[in-house]
Amino acid sequence: MIEIERKFLVLSDEFITDAFSKKRIVQGYISSHPDKTVRIRIKGNKGFITIKGKGNHSGTTRLEWEREIGLLEAETLLTLCESGIIEKIRHEIKVGKHIFEVDVFLGENDGLVMAEVELEDENEFFEKPKWLGTEVTNDERYYNAYLSKNRFTKW
Repeated sequence: MIEIERKFLVLSDEFITDAFSKKRIVQGYISSHPDKTVRIRIKGNKGFITIKGKGNHSGTTRLEWEREIGLLEAETLLTLCESGIIEKIRHEIKVGKHIFEVDVFLGENDGLVMAEVELEDENEFFEKPKWLGTEVTNDERYYNAYLSKNRFTKW
């Protein structure tokens, strides 16, 4: 139930040719409070509910609980979410022994492209692809819950 991940801005679209998966994601927040977020997500044709706790001092580690729910349930729960639904296309790319998830944001977050990599340990080594840019792991402006309220196109 512990998530360890690092987030980065993406420098170019070179990752697209290496992607082995591409799915549309729509998500909203029942609670976007930084200490405890409750997210509803539709990824492809599956629904999920996720609860996340506050990150540690580096922003890399936090409690995460996620369960798959029915697509109709997810669609219904999205109607109960706070304003600011997020839409993005997620590309998955294998780099070394890790999978990078690269999100290309749409709508009012258009222009933002971020990559995340999940780790077993905060200090674990991972190969950095050439399209990986500045690390934003501990910058709350790049958390999806923040982006749902403070759209990237308005920065």
